[in-house]
Amino acid sequence: MKRFAPILLAFAALGAQAQYPTKPIRLVVPFAPGGSSSIIARAFSVEMSKGLGQQFVVENKPGGGGNIAMQEVARAEPDGYTLIIGHIGTFAVNPFMFAKLPFDTNRDFRAVSLFAKVPQIFVVPSSVPAKDLREFVALAKKDPGKLYYGSAGNGSAGHMAGELLKSQAHVSAVHIPYAGAAPAQLGLLAGKTDFMFDNMASALPQIKAGKLMALAVTTPQRAPALPDAPTMAQSGLAGFDVSTWFGVFVPTGTPPAIVARLNETMTAALRTPEMKERLARMGAEPAPMSSQQFAELVRSELAKYEKLVKFSGARVD
Repeated sequence: MKRFAPILLAFAALGAQAQYPTKPIRLVVPFAPGGSSSIIARAFSVEMSKGLGQQFVVENKPGGGGNIAMQEVARAEPDGYTLIIGHIGTFAVNPFMFAKLPFDTNRDFRAVSLFAKVPQIFVVPSSVPAKDLREFVALAKKDPGKLYYGSAGNGSAGHMAGELLKSQAHVSAVHIPYAGAAPAQLGLLAGKTDFMFDNMASALPQIKAGKLMALAVTTPQRAPALPDAPTMAQSGLAGFDVSTWFGVFVPTGTPPAIVARLNETMTAALRTPEMKERLARMGAEPAPMSSQQFAELVRSELAKYEKLVKFSGARVD
């Protein structure tokens, strides 16, 4: 009977995969409640619960720039019951920002699917005498070394977009990291900084109120929520592409059948009118793709942000 034990265990495992899920699924958010990751996770969990017939329990676990949650999920049982929301900070920037991490994003995680992309908006106070990005860059070059820009923190999409602007436009600007996008925006409105790359959900109300001007969006295509704002590429910076993306990952070793089931359910959820409406309110665009396509995207993002982090000189030891 002992010689049949491995075969019996294998059949038992296959049976469990076929019945998946049979209990609530834990979705970890590596940041505090209220941010974009948390808002998207909660919207996502509603539709995924419908599709899989099990409750999704969203758990915020902030700290260490997202690394505390990443470490915990990397060590979790790879059974499809622990997922994590990932974005460029945790999966493409932190590997180069931190001198040593207790996990490897390539080795310890399996990509399930991209969920949504949120463009960053290049915004300046409405009092700035520049009608577009070209005029702003010209003003910056007339008075070099005196520009300050804020972001949601070291390694954030806004930080990386600012460094890419410096690199491509050859302007000098000092980065001021804040503890989140909201404080960074307050700093801009208070005149403590000169510009920032803000997320769509945060920037739109201030743009509509006339307090901030949107000079450009950071994605290759214009944003539907701001059709009059040109892209950075259309404004003279070819190839400029920085967006906050959100995706779902599981620990490496999660059975392919479970990854496929999650991917299929995510794709269906992103096609529902309810999900499209929730994302549109945030200025986010649904962007489902296969597990392999998402893994390839993460690899390309790693290569891009490795260069940007080195250029910025930012480091957390």
